[in-house]
Amino acid sequence: MDTTAPANLAPAPYRLRLPGPTAVPERVRQAIARPVLAHRGAEFRAILAETEALLRPLFGTRNRVMLFTSTGTGMMEAALLNVLAPGERLLVVVNGQFGERFAAIAKALGAEIDTIEVAWSEAVDPAEIAKRVSAQSYRAVVLVHNESSTGAVADLAAIGALLRDSPTLLVVDSVSGLGGIEVRQDEWGVDVLVSASQKALMCPPGVGLAAISDKAWRLVAREGGLSRFYWDFRKYREGIEKAELPFTAPVSLIQGLHEALRMIHDEGIPPVLARHRRLAEALRAGAAAIGLTSFARTVRLSSTVSVFNVPAGLDGGAIVRRLYEKHRTVIAGARNKLAGKVIRIGTMGDIHEGDVLTDLIHLEDVLSELGHRFERGAGIAAATAALQKR
Repeated sequence: MDTTAPANLAPAPYRLRLPGPTAVPERVRQAIARPVLAHRGAEFRAILAETEALLRPLFGTRNRVMLFTSTGTGMMEAALLNVLAPGERLLVVVNGQFGERFAAIAKALGAEIDTIEVAWSEAVDPAEIAKRVSAQSYRAVVLVHNESSTGAVADLAAIGALLRDSPTLLVVDSVSGLGGIEVRQDEWGVDVLVSASQKALMCPPGVGLAAISDKAWRLVAREGGLSRFYWDFRKYREGIEKAELPFTAPVSLIQGLHEALRMIHDEGIPPVLARHRRLAEALRAGAAAIGLTSFARTVRLSSTVSVFNVPAGLDGGAIVRRLYEKHRTVIAGARNKLAGKVIRIGTMGDIHEGDVLTDLIHLEDVLSELGHRFERGAGIAAATAALQKR
C-alpha cells in the first residue's frame, strides 16, 4: 500500500470566495483541531450550552436553538417534516434555486403544494402572499430568506405580520442569511427558522440549526404528523434542554462553531451585520464600475452574496475557471437556468476590505484578458470610494 502523504490539492494562494462554504478563520480551525471530547461528557455539555446561548441573539429568539449533524438541505427537510401531517397543503415561494429545492422537498414528503412563482431577480411581494392565504388554507408559507442563487432578500417582517394571528406557519430557510443579514425571529413572527454552519457563521459544513415558535411547537407535538425519527424536533428540544444531542454530536465542529460565535459576539452583532452590508455595497460599486450589473432587482439586496450579470459575449463559466487558474480565487457561477449568465461572489463570514479589493483586482485582470472593455482600475477606485464613505 502506498502510504506517501498526498499532495496539497489546494496550494497557497487559495482564496475561497464562494457564497458558501466560506473560508474558516484560524481561531475556528484551531478550535476544531482540539482533542475530541466525549459527546455526553461534562466538557462538551458546557460548550454546547454556551454555543446554544450565543446562537439565540443571532436568531433573534428567546426559544431554544437546536443543533443537528446536517447541512442546510437537511434542515430544510427537517423543517417541513416536523410541521406537516398527511394531506396538508403548503404555499412555497419560488424565486430561485433554493425555493425550487424547498418545493422539491415538500413534494418528496408527499405534501400538497401550491407555489408563488417569482422572477428570479426579485423577492416575493407580501401582498401576493396575503392574497393567496386569504383564498386557500395552508399549513405553512415556505420561503428562502436570502436566495443565494440570485441575491434577493425576502421581507420577513412584512410576511410574518400577515401570518402571525393565523393558523398558517411561516417556515424560513436562512442558511445563507443568518449571521450576515439581520434576523429577528420572534419579533417578525417566523415560526420555523433553519440555518447551517458553513456560510456567515464561518465554520465548515456539518452543523444544522433550527429554532421554532410556540405556535409551531403545538404542531410538532401533535399526534398524526408525518413519521420521523432522526429529524424529530421533539428529541432535539429534550436534548438541548439537557445540553446534549439525542444522537452523536459533531463535537469538533461544534467546538469550532462555539469559537466562531465568540468571535461574532466579540465584534458585536450590529457591527458584524454592518460590516457585511458595507463590504457587499463596496463590491457591487466596484463591479458596476467595470460593467458588471447586479442580477437582483429588488430594494433588499443581499449582504452575503453578490450576483452579477455576465457581460454580453462572455461566459460565466469561463470567468470562474480563469479566476481559479490564474489567481486561485474561487467564485461561483450557476448550476441552474442561469448557468453561464451570472457569477456569484460571497461577502459573508470572515471577510474584510482587502478581500473585496482583491476580488476586484482579480476580476479586472481576468475580464480584460477575456476581451471585456472597461477602464482598468475603475472597479478598485469605486469600491475604495464606497468604503471611505462609512
